[in-house]
Amino acid sequence: MIYRFRAILNSQDEVYRDIEIEENASFEDLHNTITQAFGFEGQEVASFYESNDQWEQGDEIALFDMSDTAEPIRTMAETKLNHVVSKEHRNLVYIYDFLAMWTFIVELADIAEPEAGITYPNLMFAQGEIPEEPIDPKFVSESVDGELDDMYGDDDFEDNQYGSGDPYEDLDFD
Repeated sequence: MIYRFRAILNSQDEVYRDIEIEENASFEDLHNTITQAFGFEGQEVASFYESNDQWEQGDEIALFDMSDTAEPIRTMAETKLNHVVSKEHRNLVYIYDFLAMWTFIVELADIAEPEAGITYPNLMFAQGEIPEEPIDPKFVSESVDGELDDMYGDDDFEDNQYGSGDPYEDLDFD
């Protein structure tokens, strides 16, 4: 079977790619297909996240296992698409380059029979151009019942942490 995905870039403009890939391909294959379809070099760290209908990030499928815990993390090379994605679980969040934070929503649009003469993966359609830089993510700083504000106050971090002097003056640097 062939999975047909739409990968939509988080952008102010409408930028997406429709991709066909074999259901037994790895997430690394999908990662390579998405980076090529959007014109990225593919040399940055990336991860897929299982997602629900509200596009909330769930379990991670990482390009590399960089964890320092005994529990192994799922990697793209070892995880097959059809072990995670199905008609019931069709949404993924994909983040490419954790410094730039290129963020995509990836949705399974269709499951089809392979067509003779087509090589998979296949870029079916491309809409829009990649912006120079990704949209800046909006992080909201929230503290639980004001606990962080009570602990640090509302003043500048340096004033609270170190006083008004040089924070390194007591260290023995040459």
